[in-house]
Amino acid sequence: MKFKFWGVRGSIPTPGPMTVKYGGNTTCIEIRTERDELIILDAGTGIHALAQTLLGSMPITANIFITHTHWDHIQGLPFFLPIFFKNNRINIYGGLDPVTDENINRALSVQLQYSYFPIHEAQLKARIEYLTVRPGETVSVGSARITPIILNHPVLNFGYRVECDGASLFFTGDFENPVNIYQPEDDYYESFQLFLVEKNQEIQAAMRGVDALIVDSSYTDEEYAIRQGWGHGTYRSGIKLAIEANAKRLFLTHHEPTRTDADLDRIYRELKEQHPHFTDRLFIAHEGMEVCL
Repeated sequence: MKFKFWGVRGSIPTPGPMTVKYGGNTTCIEIRTERDELIILDAGTGIHALAQTLLGSMPITANIFITHTHWDHIQGLPFFLPIFFKNNRINIYGGLDPVTDENINRALSVQLQYSYFPIHEAQLKARIEYLTVRPGETVSVGSARITPIILNHPVLNFGYRVECDGASLFFTGDFENPVNIYQPEDDYYESFQLFLVEKNQEIQAAMRGVDALIVDSSYTDEEYAIRQGWGHGTYRSGIKLAIEANAKRLFLTHHEPTRTDADLDRIYRELKEQHPHFTDRLFIAHEGMEVCL
């Protein structure tokens, strides 16, 4: 199994001279099994560049797993060119939103409305199937097994564990480590604390021992202090997750949109200095980075 980053940016695309090295496209990760089965995690703007590489090998079957439906994780979906050609099969996986009671098909249907896009959903030529994933229920895609787990974010958000060919990875999507919203003297403090402990154990079990852990690390500790509750992690929380899960390699992604190449280079140097025991297992994700597991 191997994977490749096509988009590593969070919130909004950031093209320009200051983001050339790490890339300015939003979240998209390609996974290939040894049988060449195609799994795609999220459909940010990075999926457009991925699509260009697929046109010469059509017809294709693509399995797209959406972590959540915030714009930066789905905005490339209407530009995934294989959806416009017959004989292609596109399977789009996502959750049932408990607030709207809508399935993942709503993401593409809304994007292809007349007011937002020039092509109607009825004009798509590929065979598109929408499939609902549920927490803890493993989905088989060819030789791969994908297991979703709900992670904390201000919308339904799945992290995915992917296992195939004797290797494994876990991708968090957007994730902020939950904290107790009650004070110790409040009636609900202890019960909520117990819930957090159990949830943390569930998260650790889902990530445990993976060959690659890919995490949302949008903020520094200083930035997080004024952004708590926005649904994103920090560099420190990402490293903590990797250590607790005994992950073999950690990839930090979902770079904050104002973060320049120089900023990320500096942060990477500082992280390696602060965690010398982790240096050979720590990576800052960039577009085009390809990893064989």
